[in-house]
Amino acid sequence: MSLIKRFLPHILVIFGFIIVSLIYFNPVLNGKMLYQNDIKLYEGMTKQQKDHRAQKGQETYWNNSAYGGMPTYQLGAKFPHDYMDKLDRLIRFLPRPADYLFLYLISFYILMLVMRIPWRIAIVGALAFGFSTYLIIIIGVGHNSKAHAIAYFPLVISGILLVFQRKYIWGFLLTAVAMGLEIQANHYQMTYYLGLLTLVMGVAYGIDAIKKKQTLHFFKSVGILVVAVVLGLATNATTLLSTSEYVDTSIRGKNLLAETTASSSEKNGLDYEYITEYSYGKLESLNLFVPKLMGLGRASDLGKDSAFYQKLLELGQPREQANYYANVTGLYWGDQPFVEAPPYLGITVVFLALLGLLLINGRLRWWLLGGIILSLLLSWGKNLEFLTQFFIDYVPFYNKFRAVSSIQVILELLMPIAAVFGLHRFFNDKIPFIEKQKKFFIALGVFGGLCLIFWLFGSSLFSFKSPSEVQLAIEQPAIFDAIKEDRITIMKSDSLRSLIYIILVGGVLWFTLKKKLSENIALIVVGLLILVDLVSIDRRSVNEEGFISKREYKNYFQPTAVDKEILKDKSYFRVLDQARGFNNSHTNYFFNSINGYTAVRPRKMEDLYYNHIAKGNLQVINMLNVKYVIQQNEKRELDVQQNPSANGPAWFVEELKFVDGYKDEFESLNTIDTKKTAVIRKEYQDQLKGFKPVKDSISTISISKTSPDHLAYNVYAANPGFVVFSEVYYKEGWKVFIDGKSDNIYPVDYTLRGIKIPAGRHEVEFKFEPQVVKTGGAITLTSSIILIVLLLGGLMYQYKKTGSLLSLTKEDK
Repeated sequence: MSLIKRFLPHILVIFGFIIVSLIYFNPVLNGKMLYQNDIKLYEGMTKQQKDHRAQKGQETYWNNSAYGGMPTYQLGAKFPHDYMDKLDRLIRFLPRPADYLFLYLISFYILMLVMRIPWRIAIVGALAFGFSTYLIIIIGVGHNSKAHAIAYFPLVISGILLVFQRKYIWGFLLTAVAMGLEIQANHYQMTYYLGLLTLVMGVAYGIDAIKKKQTLHFFKSVGILVVAVVLGLATNATTLLSTSEYVDTSIRGKNLLAETTASSSEKNGLDYEYITEYSYGKLESLNLFVPKLMGLGRASDLGKDSAFYQKLLELGQPREQANYYANVTGLYWGDQPFVEAPPYLGITVVFLALLGLLLINGRLRWWLLGGIILSLLLSWGKNLEFLTQFFIDYVPFYNKFRAVSSIQVILELLMPIAAVFGLHRFFNDKIPFIEKQKKFFIALGVFGGLCLIFWLFGSSLFSFKSPSEVQLAIEQPAIFDAIKEDRITIMKSDSLRSLIYIILVGGVLWFTLKKKLSENIALIVVGLLILVDLVSIDRRSVNEEGFISKREYKNYFQPTAVDKEILKDKSYFRVLDQARGFNNSHTNYFFNSINGYTAVRPRKMEDLYYNHIAKGNLQVINMLNVKYVIQQNEKRELDVQQNPSANGPAWFVEELKFVDGYKDEFESLNTIDTKKTAVIRKEYQDQLKGFKPVKDSISTISISKTSPDHLAYNVYAANPGFVVFSEVYYKEGWKVFIDGKSDNIYPVDYTLRGIKIPAGRHEVEFKFEPQVVKTGGAITLTSSIILIVLLLGGLMYQYKKTGSLLSLTKEDK
């Protein structure tokens, strides 16, 4: 066998995946881009740091435009020696979002090869994984880092399996590199879920090792993998260390205002309600194989043939208004607040997965089944409260993540694996005909029977009413009944659709079993059925209509009339956007703002917003230097109000009020005049012992430099004083210099910073110089060098052992 002949199929597969990715997202070939709302919001958040990078040629690790100020660590910061980022960009060479689809496909294909699946069947598995509806949906809405992290799941699992296959060197190297790429994707929730899956795998392999008396190999493999994972993590040391440092100050960290009697999950991490807000319904699990069983996403174009549209006409609504409501009314009736689209796995994939779970044995069955069950149960969240509460209370870091339904990404990975093994084992002549026939009929009966029941009797099995529609059903029963009728219609339609696909796939397998159809033809037909099954649902959510030109995209960032009015002011201030709400990043694109949009927003600013700012506490608004407030006027148009009482960038206070803790500090903001008094916790009382600030009319302070990570002020103090700055206090990284000499920064007013000023004229500078970036950079560089050396060493060892870098035999050469 020649080298070319051996690798030609895989090369052709790679080119095939490139073509498939570009065909699905074909508008990118015309220079268009997918409109992703979350990415648009991200653009607003990161505009300031990108401008700084372009103008100064250097990186800033502080963003002053969002939430009053926060680190950029989770906002696309570029860290030194980030070679994993360069490798990742090399792999994702296609235009976005085709690059993510390609990564899905190639990563899963590699996993299948590692699991010793023939390349032809591996292609089918890659398509089943890559086009899984949830994985396409998250690309459509802009959850790029989530898609990015999920795409590397199969590669990490590949490395782990190689080690357990006793290919220790290549398993170690692949695990280290894949783990480095996984962390580089920067979605720790997805990586955490992958970690849970590897624990399930570890249990299955551990039990199997004990049974086979191979515990030495098991523990050796675990040791190798631990070192590989640590090395992979170390290549992302700056990202991990900086995130670990920041997370304590974010909403994922400790709740500083929690009562001492609160549960541990309330005091540290997200609260239960927030974690479980998006909990997958138990009944909703059925839409994994009947896509519209519980309706569609946020809004559905019901059309003029719908019962809802006809009912509106019957009730006297004008056609134009009836058409509008038919276009925006949601048919989703599940337990979650809303969904973009159902996370459809594909009835073809689910059917084959059950067949696979029935045909395979041993540890593979148990870690697949264990991961599937754990993923499904945890996705139910508050609908399976005892398990969810247990994980929140006792499983480390589980309470750091919200939207528990997203743990179904493990299902998205494991079901295609099981489906591939279903095909592989079904085509395997070593399994007796009777066994294959029996298990084929079981799988066919389970899902075919369910789909048949839903199609025939579904209208009487379900309520078709969401928890939020109880009042609607009482007050407007005619309207609700029409909506219910439409829900029944689409449920039956998709139940029949799924039934037809089962019959088609089942028919192909049956003819193959009876030797009336060759395996190659059967594989092609099944692959096409899987592809059509998934893509036809994918395109309901992500298709050419979602693409726009770059010029159209730029229009989203054009300043409004209100923005233009504020931009005339060249002074240093912040903007509060109450019209769009706290979580929006429009104002961040143009101004320093109190608003922002990120899943790791600062906890203190969120506390201030909902408990002070939203309730109209002008003292807090003033101390944050909010000079302009955007609101809606009576005509529901954007309007701007100037706040003449804003405290400005910095000010002298005449009193320091010492309080016991964070809660007292926070509540004191209801009673003090922030221009005169600064609140500070008693833990700093000894450092300020004997100090009494003096405020007089001739002392002045003005801001002279306003870079995000470097602020400078000119100060004249007639007497020793205390100055409060309208800047967020962040302990790690910010340093203050008075006339070039380092001094102390004190946290005041719950979220601001203050310093003592000696009498006289001074220059005060604040510089953000995070040590974590320097430390992390050194670790990243060292670990990257080690990984490269080990990789080269592995190649040399391979060449010395076999005479080839590619493990070829003499015949191959």
